[in-house]
Amino acid sequence: MTPASSGVKLTYDDYLLFPDDGQRHELIDGEHYVTPTPVLRHQRILGNLHFAIRTYLELHPVGEVFMAPLDVILSKYDVVDPDLLYVSKERGKEIYGEWIHGAPDLVVEIASPTTRKRDETIKRRLYERWNVLEYWTIDPELEIVRVYRRREGGFERAVELSHEAGDVLTTPLLPGLEVPLAGIFKE
Repeated sequence: MTPASSGVKLTYDDYLLFPDDGQRHELIDGEHYVTPTPVLRHQRILGNLHFAIRTYLELHPVGEVFMAPLDVILSKYDVVDPDLLYVSKERGKEIYGEWIHGAPDLVVEIASPTTRKRDETIKRRLYERWNVLEYWTIDPELEIVRVYRRREGGFERAVELSHEAGDVLTTPLLPGLEVPLAGIFKE
């Protein structure tokens, strides 16, 4: 993900003028970032996780799960396109429109060599500032998932789960959901 602006603070109105070029465009604090199309491994991981959460939600209809591309408009200066997001029925009443207007309950970003640092710093701080309840970063190379959970004042230190250790991903947002990391990283 690379900045595409030269210090000018862009707004949502500017965002609407970005080209429909197949790349992912985002605004973070008014700065324009462009990310190339995801690679196949990224898409497999995304599909595996979406399937697990979607299957859970079919049996427990407590909200909805969405995959990119879908604009999440946090403010006039912050428009992101997370890889995956979950919105509870309660939050959905407040933030649904043609796009998501506000913070989802859960946001997931799958790292690439060009996005890894930004996902762990700038985006983590953005999601923390906008009261996302949980933020997961997935590292396909190391086959780990870092889980940031909101407590009073912000995110707690990340809990790191590993495919190698046989860890299972759970969340209090979706009670009873258990996703073995082996299932997320399967080819």
